[in-house]
Amino acid sequence: MEDFVTIVGNMDYQGVQQTHGEFFRQACLDHGDSPATVAKKLRELKRFFCLAVQRKQLDENPLEYVKLPKVPKAKIRIHTAEELNRILKVASEVQNEAVLEWDLMVTLAITTGMRKSELLNTVRSDIDFGEMTIGVTPKESTDETWEWRIKDTDRRFLPLKEDVSQLLIELQNRRPEGYPYVLVPPGRYRHIQQVLRPKGRWTFCHARTSVINNFKRMFDRILAVAHVPSGTFHDIRKTAITNWFYQGLNIYDVMRLAGHSK
Repeated sequence: MEDFVTIVGNMDYQGVQQTHGEFFRQACLDHGDSPATVAKKLRELKRFFCLAVQRKQLDENPLEYVKLPKVPKAKIRIHTAEELNRILKVASEVQNEAVLEWDLMVTLAITTGMRKSELLNTVRSDIDFGEMTIGVTPKESTDETWEWRIKDTDRRFLPLKEDVSQLLIELQNRRPEGYPYVLVPPGRYRHIQQVLRPKGRWTFCHARTSVINNFKRMFDRILAVAHVPSGTFHDIRKTAITNWFYQGLNIYDVMRLAGHSK
């Protein structure tokens, strides 16, 4: 919406017309946004005006017939077992208390299929060592935790392998007493708590995208050292989900484990 206002002007929402949507679409493309990004922005804007129609604040959605840019279907990047082993080996060599526990981050992603944001917002109470599960649960804004919400579904609980559970226990033993977050390094947590949050520089959006500084750059470096073609951390989740199908899980079970709404 901020982009939309910047491009078409700060007008009364009842004055928005289809031509504004078409102008916005082309301006974003000309600015260098990818077709996929522009399509996502338009879908969210259409939903905004759809709500206005449902609430009888508008007679019709002015953006309803604005066509989305054509987005070529991207090839799904799946890691081989050999690539994963190389990634894990390099990740385990990143030993520095000030940075993320990369080997555990990768291990949890490939064994649980959790998203990056879900992993980085996991707290100690999400892990049940007795039941051998890790939960993906929403977080409220408290003195110790920041607000965070799950994509698509409300919450889910995933099984933990015994060796992964042991790694989590060992990490917990190295953390300060009562430390809430499982994977967030103490130094980063202190900066968020003592600097960013008090100054109002930590928002709901940051909890999804910016828990770890330079996450992509660090992961790209791991891929490069491991001699694995460049990609994204999300490719590990895709690999995990694909492996569940290979292991014989049905579509419904995979949907539930992956946290997809449909």
